[in-house]
Amino acid sequence: MDTTLRDGEQTSGVSFSASEKLTLAKLLIEELKVDRIEIASARVSKGEFDAVTRITEWAAEKGHLSQVEILTFVDKGVSIQWMEEAGAKVQNLLTKGSLNHLTYQLKLTPEQHFKAIRENIALADSKRITTNVYLEDWSNGMRNAPDYVYAFLDFLATQNISRILLPDTLGVLTPRETTKYLSAIIERYPSLHFDFHGHNDYDLGVANALEAVKAGVQGLHLTVNGMGERAGNAPLASVVAVLNDFVPSVTTNIKEKALYQVSQLVSTFTGFRIPVNKPIVGANVFTQTAGIHADGDSKKNLYFNDLLPERFGRKRSYALGKTSGKANIVKNLQELGLTLNDAELKQVTQRIIELGDKKQKVTTHDLPYIISDVLDSESSAKTVAIKSYVLTHSKGLQPSTTVAVEIEGELLEENASGDGQYDAFLNAIRKMYKKKKRQLPQLVDYAVHIPPGSHSDALCETSITWLLKGKEFITRGLDSDQTVSAIKATEKMLNSIAQ
Repeated sequence: MDTTLRDGEQTSGVSFSASEKLTLAKLLIEELKVDRIEIASARVSKGEFDAVTRITEWAAEKGHLSQVEILTFVDKGVSIQWMEEAGAKVQNLLTKGSLNHLTYQLKLTPEQHFKAIRENIALADSKRITTNVYLEDWSNGMRNAPDYVYAFLDFLATQNISRILLPDTLGVLTPRETTKYLSAIIERYPSLHFDFHGHNDYDLGVANALEAVKAGVQGLHLTVNGMGERAGNAPLASVVAVLNDFVPSVTTNIKEKALYQVSQLVSTFTGFRIPVNKPIVGANVFTQTAGIHADGDSKKNLYFNDLLPERFGRKRSYALGKTSGKANIVKNLQELGLTLNDAELKQVTQRIIELGDKKQKVTTHDLPYIISDVLDSESSAKTVAIKSYVLTHSKGLQPSTTVAVEIEGELLEENASGDGQYDAFLNAIRKMYKKKKRQLPQLVDYAVHIPPGSHSDALCETSITWLLKGKEFITRGLDSDQTVSAIKATEKMLNSIAQ
């Protein structure tokens, strides 16, 4: 059962609109193929009522109404009336699974609680509403007062219910305890259907779900992206992958290829960003960064495991940065359909490492720009070199610069001001060339680009069009800093006219 639309909505700051709930309900049941969805708590708000009504109307039309469930309360029939009006047919009745909760929150005896539950179930039966029962705080109940839990289960075994839902409400169970408690209960009540509802406070949600299945539970409650109160619930994608790979005796209907799509949509609707290293659905989990890993992937897939990205409708990628080796570059070149010789590959790799040292993220889209810049730089003889410069920009003062340039072995230095940092830089160059009685071209056009498709700030390319003696030509500079990329383009222009 996916409970993203109910328990997942208890994530701090998250609230789905009625249309978002309907969209996700359709995806969860028809695309992802979850067996059941818990979509709301009864009596919460008019907006919640409208959302449930829209979902039940769609589900009834499509034959999915029995898969749609509502959290209800022991409230003398108020929740059941709410369900009737919303068109829902399955209630998940919230009861107290620990003696502490019963004693200190409800201030009731077990007998009083059981009587109220019996009346609720009888009313639901009369309305043809199916009942499942949550034992809230069941995990602490088993730790601290197991006799109460067993007395409760003895009572429920006499009632007309479909499933008993056992939540680790506070996320306190260890895998060993999960196995111990569930094994004992399932052995004692072999004819009852038990679900396990795990929370992730100690980051044990997936491990506990695995142990619950191995112990014999017949249902799991999960949420997309592990959404839920506090640290969230056991995450759907991770648990599905674990079951498929490590419990061959168990099968699910979940379509693995739809997991990533649904994960992204939930993230978009909620603004609840997915950590980049979150298993299965995180942005980086199918990205190799170290060069040795990319090299190993080319040699009998040495760094592959069974979590192949294609299972989840994703692709493996190879990051470009300071830990990149030639193998990473080659993998990205293959994707672009490009080839370089060994010398060129070495130069490009070195440039990417330099960018990585500046904490810049380089993408595949940046790669053609880097190649073009490196090969262009290496192909031309350099007789003019911009050795150093200082750029200043202060509020209320005109930008200025001091530049040192080596021209055919002679070091020249000038300072100038201008309308901007680059304009000041170019004015200083003009002063030098005027003293040397050399002609500089006229700047005709100045354009700054980032590589198309790139979402990083690693690179920008400045293209400058120059006019000299009636002829136009273009030089380009590449850097993570816009002004520096323009300075590099200018250095190329100075060498071009010198030749």
